[in-house]
Amino acid sequence: MLPFLTSFETRSLTNLEKSSMDNRKNDKPDGRVEILTHLCKGCLLCIEACPPEVLAMSESLNKMGYHAAEYIGDGCTSCGICFYICPEPGVVTVYKRVKSTKKLEAE
Repeated sequence: MLPFLTSFETRSLTNLEKSSMDNRKNDKPDGRVEILTHLCKGCLLCIEACPPEVLAMSESLNKMGYHAAEYIGDGCTSCGICFYICPEPGVVTVYKRVKSTKKLEAE
């Protein structure tokens, strides 16, 4: 028999798995998105594709007469789906904060 779990089997989590899951719950997503609204044509592709739903349609019109997409605040996971799905090159930029694994020593 294969060593995997079916939907009917259960197992208890190890302490390491539990602590890993707890850490993920407490981690705040630290990404952000910048959208060049003057170039956005309001196709809605990025908004529909965004898993954490942090993009929305602007209520105001841009210079070309479109309701552009805009970043509405915290919660971006830096997945980059909005960047890859956008048909306009250079409109969407995704930033992700890289956490340092080494502690900086005071000089």
